Amino acid sequence: MKIDILTLFPEMLNGYLSESILKRAIEKNIVEINIINFRDFSKLNNKQVDDTPYGGGAGMVLRCEPIVAAIESVKTEDSLVILLTPQGQTYTQKMAEKLKSYKHLILVCGHYEGFDERILNFVDLELSIGDFILTGGEAAALVVTDSIVRLLDNVIRVDSKNNETFADNLVDYPTYTKPREFRGLKVPEVLLNGDHQKIEDWRKEQQIIKTKEKRPDLLK
Repeated sequence: MKIDILTLFPEMLNGYLSESILKRAIEKNIVEINIINFRDFSKLNNKQVDDTPYGGGAGMVLRCEPIVAAIESVKTEDSLVILLTPQGQTYTQKMAEKLKSYKHLILVCGHYEGFDERILNFVDLELSIGDFILTGGEAAALVVTDSIVRLLDNVIRVDSKNNETFADNLVDYPTYTKPREFRGLKVPEVLLNGDHQKIEDWRKEQQIIKTKEKRPDLLK
């Protein structure tokens, strides 16, 4: 898979992409991730990519020309162009599962007051990571990238993906490690007896209990 992230602030992304699981996925050539700066496509002498809104109003608006030029510089027939915006459909785990099948994703990060509305004619999908406002789309792009890359083959163990939150519309079961007791809080005895069937039954039961308590909406 290839992911191109189009942004005004590349340095906001570099650190996250050079650590942990994403770094290993890149080094194993499981995914190629490129960061592309909108300013490289500005035709103005000062590399400006925004301007004041027609009709007046607060803030600055990203211009069509550099944004569309940046998209078209990497777009192919295999590409899906995604605009990160609070106006988009809410991103979910099911959507991550769907997006992992694409060969090429282009993630476009907004900033300032927003985009010139005409840019929407050059994107395939608008996504939001939740009903709140960020200063820019970079954090959202990282969320989408992380959630998709971890689903690719050979990035993390298959059993880890099969048992985590949202698998089978349930949250994850409780997990524990050493010490057996901490400030009077003990590890459940069932996890210490070596009976794998009882452990599996307990974990499934706990998933249902926790889902009812924390995310009853998933059971609908």
